[in-house]
Amino acid sequence: MHGYMGKIAFVDLNREQVEIRELDPALARNYLGGSALAARLFLDLGAQDAEPLAPENPLIFMTGPLVGTVAPSASRFAVCARSPLTGIWGEATSGGVFGVRLKMAGLDGLVITGRAAGPVYLHVTGGQVSIQPADKLWGLDSYATQQALKAQHPRASVACIGPAGEKLVPMAAVMNDAGRAAGRCGLGAVMGSKNLKAVVAEGQEKVTYADFNTFKMVSDFAAEQVRQATGTLRHYGTLGYLDVGFYFGDVPARYYTAGIFPAEKVTGKRLREDFVVKNSACFGCQTACGRRVKYVMDGQTVSVDGPEYETVVAFGPLCDNYDLASVIEINHLCNRLGLDTISAGASIAFAMYLQGEGLVPAERFGRAIPWGDAAVIKQLVEDMAYRRGCGQLLGQGTRVMAAALGVDPELAAQVKGLEMPMHDPRAFAGQALSYATGPRGACHLRGDFYLVDLGLYTDEKTGLTPGPRHSLSGRVDAVITLQNIRELDNSLLRCVFASLPVDATAGLLGLLTGQPWTVEDLLKAGERSFNLKRLLNNHWGVTAAGDRLPRILSQAYADGGAAGQAVDLTAALVEYYALRGWDGSGRPDANKLAELGLGELAGRL
Repeated sequence: MHGYMGKIAFVDLNREQVEIRELDPALARNYLGGSALAARLFLDLGAQDAEPLAPENPLIFMTGPLVGTVAPSASRFAVCARSPLTGIWGEATSGGVFGVRLKMAGLDGLVITGRAAGPVYLHVTGGQVSIQPADKLWGLDSYATQQALKAQHPRASVACIGPAGEKLVPMAAVMNDAGRAAGRCGLGAVMGSKNLKAVVAEGQEKVTYADFNTFKMVSDFAAEQVRQATGTLRHYGTLGYLDVGFYFGDVPARYYTAGIFPAEKVTGKRLREDFVVKNSACFGCQTACGRRVKYVMDGQTVSVDGPEYETVVAFGPLCDNYDLASVIEINHLCNRLGLDTISAGASIAFAMYLQGEGLVPAERFGRAIPWGDAAVIKQLVEDMAYRRGCGQLLGQGTRVMAAALGVDPELAAQVKGLEMPMHDPRAFAGQALSYATGPRGACHLRGDFYLVDLGLYTDEKTGLTPGPRHSLSGRVDAVITLQNIRELDNSLLRCVFASLPVDATAGLLGLLTGQPWTVEDLLKAGERSFNLKRLLNNHWGVTAAGDRLPRILSQAYADGGAAGQAVDLTAALVEYYALRGWDGSGRPDANKLAELGLGELAGRL
């Protein structure tokens, strides 16, 4: 199979057994790879009734057909399972080199079930998987774990958990290649629940191509286009967006209640001015949006993974903290401990908001949590990772916090249990609709419609062109199209910053696999993936009632670039369900399921 290694490993940690199975070409055709193929394999295992931290909940690492090829920025991998944070479908992707190493180790993916009797790691090489003891690694942070394993396996890449994953914190991340993170949905806790400390991948196997020469020619052209389009990212990293986002009211502050703040203190420009910054790139990437930052910590100058846009806003403006040096340190701490910076920052900001508004006294938290106190933020991050004091509660996320503290659930900044990212739904109506309907909850990467309205991602052949950012009139179908394209990106497993027009992607995939692909084929594959995940979420209790934003995220700001813009998705959701082929309860109807080849799968649920 060109583009694939053709094998998936099924690892049973209970029995300490590994079975290597051939990848079904029909599944590869219909689901491609990544999170889509993971969702199909998850359902085939019949484990949809397993609780998130139960041994029976499959944890799936998956690559995609473009991973390890010369296509631009195609180095990512997906981690998938039922989420302990949300209780529904959980998926996260990460860059670096681990996805490529896993594929070069001879596998398209790993499906892990059971719970080991003691700490273990998986060593993947030569198309085989061995289960190795990890007692000496348990308790180490993510950087120390990677260092120890790379000392044993110098040519390997490592994906691992830190203390947060070991402690089963519901927002624990899977860390790889230093400070890269598959951060969202708490999949590090699923890994920890299996006593699985790490996955180590190494090998020299190569992807085969149906037509390498033409594929490389097209890829080289596409890579140059990506390079030219991402100059700002290369210079300032993702934090370069903060200036633009601030202008449009897309950067939330003081727990999603303010649109105006001293933005100049936390921009990408300020980071470059105040610190020594070097670029860091994933495998095969022309953009190099990652940062390495020199920082004085404990009296010594150290080089750490620099904070991305989401992290800077989460621990900066969202918490009313404008000490950029402290954000760098807190980001490094989250990476070491293995915590999702978005959920962690939002939960800490929620505690600050509740105390600041007099809704919950300090005694309920066992301490004062004032706005903007960087030392308190740092301590709370540690307490969350180790489940100490009020960190035990904050680590459960804003939805659980609101319920436990007896406050209005409309104040919890989450959708379906996943904390809101740092792109404000009041700034772009299409983004708001994507948040409300996305397969893993509030996710800016599964429908980043703000990029369309800013003209940063367009595809005229599929109807993705800029429009009035506060209106969904005549544009609901475009939101659906972008969601389907992002499902496609997370199946092929390439970076969204290198997402090409769909016709170009179809051409590349055909040159790689030797099978013809059309734009309609690929959009259908994305739609199939989206609806399969929706079926799983329906099984776990998701209905139309959950396709909404809480009041804290939908009431209008008094100031900033989104001032006066309240979010009302009532009419848009009716149109959305009709265009999706979903019934009034928010479930795909029989005709849509039959059209997508999902009718038989729906019967299993």
